[in-house]
Amino acid sequence: MELKIYHTGPFEVNTYLLMDNESKESLLIDVGGSFSEIKEFIDQSGFTLKFILNTHGHFDHVLGESEAIQLYPNIPVYMHKDDISHIEKLKEEMRFFKVNKQSTPPEIKDFIDEDSQLYLGKNKIEIFHTPGHSAGSLSYYIDGKLFTGDALFQRSIGRTDFYDGDFDTLINSIKTKLLTLNENTIVYPGHGATTTIKDEKKYNFYLK
Repeated sequence: MELKIYHTGPFEVNTYLLMDNESKESLLIDVGGSFSEIKEFIDQSGFTLKFILNTHGHFDHVLGESEAIQLYPNIPVYMHKDDISHIEKLKEEMRFFKVNKQSTPPEIKDFIDEDSQLYLGKNKIEIFHTPGHSAGSLSYYIDGKLFTGDALFQRSIGRTDFYDGDFDTLINSIKTKLLTLNENTIVYPGHGATTTIKDEKKYNFYLK
């Protein structure tokens, strides 16, 4: 399993391209900006893009997905149904954060939750509903890697001051869904550096 990380969009979202060498399938997590560089790499690499996963629906994590859908018209784009309101309010949220960029909200019709069955090659993707940063936040675990979006960061957590955020809910999500994983699990957040479950248990002030 190979992983390539792009920093996309105005808020430097970590966009993850995960590639299975055996099946030659790949997936993307959170396309936050220009898609051209990513597409060029996929086209040259020989991998097939199977689907796009969203950790949540905030505008900075989906700004490149309309472009991706145009270039891959049949590509499934998955998210939790409880975050569709953020897609519907994309332009409003961009104005609030003073992001002046022409963008069309991506059309998302495929919704997933913890019971959904998704695979990359033979590798099952475990899906955790981790609300608190947003109502429909999801985290994904595959091949010893945990993709947390804006739920859990290195020694920090996501904001909870949005209309569907809640601090206690987020802490509960992290403690019951994520900190129970193997301590050697590598955490790939939506922004910033990677970390591990072990380090977050030891050093994250919010989780004491």
